[in-house]
Amino acid sequence: MFKVSAGLGCVFAAAITASAAQANECGEVSIMQGDWGSAQIVTAVSKFLMEEGYGCDVTTIPLSSIPALASVAETGKPDILTEIWTNGAPAYQGLVDSGKIIPVNEVLSDGGVEGFFVPNYLVEEHPELATIEGIVANPELVGNRFHNSPEGWVSINANTNLLKASGLIDAGLDNFVHGSGETLAASIATAFEDKEPWFGFYWAPSSILGKYPMTLVELGPHDPEKHTCNITAECETPALSNYPQSVVTTVLSKDFMAENTEISDLMTNLSFTNAQMGETLAWVEDNQASYEEGAVHFLTTYNDVWGAWLNDAAREKLSPLLQ
Repeated sequence: MFKVSAGLGCVFAAAITASAAQANECGEVSIMQGDWGSAQIVTAVSKFLMEEGYGCDVTTIPLSSIPALASVAETGKPDILTEIWTNGAPAYQGLVDSGKIIPVNEVLSDGGVEGFFVPNYLVEEHPELATIEGIVANPELVGNRFHNSPEGWVSINANTNLLKASGLIDAGLDNFVHGSGETLAASIATAFEDKEPWFGFYWAPSSILGKYPMTLVELGPHDPEKHTCNITAECETPALSNYPQSVVTTVLSKDFMAENTEISDLMTNLSFTNAQMGETLAWVEDNQASYEEGAVHFLTTYNDVWGAWLNDAAREKLSPLLQ
């Protein structure tokens, strides 16, 4: 396991010591901890900046997107949903329209890419696998299995409905629901090691698509009406449609935003490009590091980026990291 160097640890210790006297200035803050890579990095970076720059007492709550939206709608908690992929969250727009949640920025500024992927080595040997029709005609070439999202992810309904619309479910394709984002990623790594078949859902930015060349399967033109039906479990008329490029937002509860102007401003500024996020995630994987260590890597590599997110007081507290 990669360990933070002693010198870097001293710099972070200096920043923590400098802000210790101001601890609890902003009070308690609860933030969503998604179980996919980019969400882990966003939450870890946000937590560090809130605690050491603003004196917050931050609690992370492990939640995937659908339960997180349901929780904030019913209870107002967590205060901050750090990364919501909006194109697969059927409840999202209604909660925004009702004022229960407030999107404050696009936390992945380039947007997110989602869809069905197959390894490039399969497409090079069997070009027909670049389309869903080619897979329907040759399911054995992808191992007769689809690697679906874990339960609770907003993409699982769309994926399952797209498999129904294509006829792959009726053809007996195994719709394998993974237990976590980690096992989904591990299945890709394992397939590439042995050049085995693989077919399933994934997204960018991610370390996986940075390391393992994959082809996005053509599912047909994006149709907003079809996609809106597909993302609901109760969709009666599943139909083929590409995923749209997703707007990926940070969301605050209405009450929290009204009462915490400084943290609201921080989260409004906090945004990563896909290149920055992809590089950070690849570093985590290459160094067998934790996501917390990945956050340290981002903070030390891109201090010119996150330094601009802070107010003057937080920037002064964290000045040892901005040299």
